[in-house]
Amino acid sequence: MDTVRESTVIDAPVGAVWALLRDFNSHDRWHPAIASSRIEDGLASQTVGGVRYFSLTDGSILREQLISCSDRDMSLRYCLLDSPLPLMGYVAEMCLRPVTDGDRTLLEWSSTFDPPAPERNRLIALVRDEIYRAGFSALHDWFSGAPQPVKPVAPSKPPSVPPKNSSQTPMGIVIQRHGGPDVLSFQPIELPPVGPNEVRLHQTYVGVNFIDIHCRTGHFDLIDPPGIPGMEAVGIVTNVGTEVSDLRPGDRVGYACAPVGAYCTDRVMPESMLVRLPDRLSDDQAAGTLLKGMTASFLLYDVQPVGPDDIVLIHAASGGVGQLLVQWATALGARVIATASSAEKLEMALSNGADCTINYRQEDFVAATLDLTDGLGANVIFDGVGQSTLQGSLEAAAIRGHVVSFGEASGPPGHHDLGRMSSKSLRFSRPNYGHYVGSAAQVERYSRLLFEAISSGKLRIPSPEIYPLSKAADAQSALEARSLTWSAVLDTSG
Repeated sequence: MDTVRESTVIDAPVGAVWALLRDFNSHDRWHPAIASSRIEDGLASQTVGGVRYFSLTDGSILREQLISCSDRDMSLRYCLLDSPLPLMGYVAEMCLRPVTDGDRTLLEWSSTFDPPAPERNRLIALVRDEIYRAGFSALHDWFSGAPQPVKPVAPSKPPSVPPKNSSQTPMGIVIQRHGGPDVLSFQPIELPPVGPNEVRLHQTYVGVNFIDIHCRTGHFDLIDPPGIPGMEAVGIVTNVGTEVSDLRPGDRVGYACAPVGAYCTDRVMPESMLVRLPDRLSDDQAAGTLLKGMTASFLLYDVQPVGPDDIVLIHAASGGVGQLLVQWATALGARVIATASSAEKLEMALSNGADCTINYRQEDFVAATLDLTDGLGANVIFDGVGQSTLQGSLEAAAIRGHVVSFGEASGPPGHHDLGRMSSKSLRFSRPNYGHYVGSAAQVERYSRLLFEAISSGKLRIPSPEIYPLSKAADAQSALEARSLTWSAVLDTSG
């Protein structure tokens, strides 16, 4: 067996380089030899065992299989299944390491294979020069922001199975009319040109949230069908406007903000509303965390600053925002009482640091809260449930307590007698996400607080459940059915 091993230093953060290369279907976007590529059987692009079917610019067709992909080690291995070249037993590996001198990346690309003796030197030179060194040169251009060359059209016949999602044709989920999950349609979309202060993203994962369902049903008047839902996604910058100063192609970024329109493979967004992602968060984790995390951030730091003297009641403690609130409030020193609907969910709340738990399907949570607080009640209540819990939250609050109603998972909170709140001098808040995460300064503040909490260990971020973008209806149905233990994200490669 022969070995070819090449390395280079790329002038870009290791997280940004890994975010591009870990996508096993990304090589047609950066390698000059690749004309088109797709992952067979509609699998996610990081699925171990998945096969990429791709064509070269000379018309050749190849198939390669992903053997391993490690976010921890930032490495992947793959093997050649079908090729017009006799690269017998070809197995390749890409490994990334941060360079200590500057925010740069060491990339090593190697392979072993057994070429026929008469063609040994030619094939070794081909792998070294036309695959590895040509790829390195293209990656240097990609991350420097240099214009990408236009690839010639391959003169070959099309593949027998057409690609489900060509990188040249943006795809998205369109709400055709207000209604159930069946109104979501997976189809080609058109993107506007990139404005002076905007960037174009190739999105890798899209977050699925209750606000998307409210847009689909028409409960929230944010989409006049046809339109694209979604407020949260992660991706790689592919193009920048003339006035963009802080981002460049190859940067790994995310967002969780208006306007809606995130359920798509590619999108144009204002530079000011994007945040760079920390290396310790994978793309799928970030896409399932940003909106929930920034919500928890403004709830705990601005709507009601929480500290060691607080008794905090958190409803739906096993939900997305609830899990973060329990962990974060506990880390801030508060005594946390968590409610949930099952023993398993209560166990999850305890593992996240809750001091006490209440099963509100088996107990009167008002009486239980008063009992746990010696009749005083909770001085802070975070209620993301709405209709079925809000009246009880008002009753379980302490004198001069603060009830924060930030969601309506069970329906709108309804009408309540504000006059009765004076009997305990209660405060009541109904924060709107857009009023707290609606400007560049707000996005910077709350994302920074979130990333600091993750970095310091205050927050543990689980991995989400992953659905292909084309199966967005299934992801929304799972969220509506409360069958998720954390969050759902959409993989744009499928």
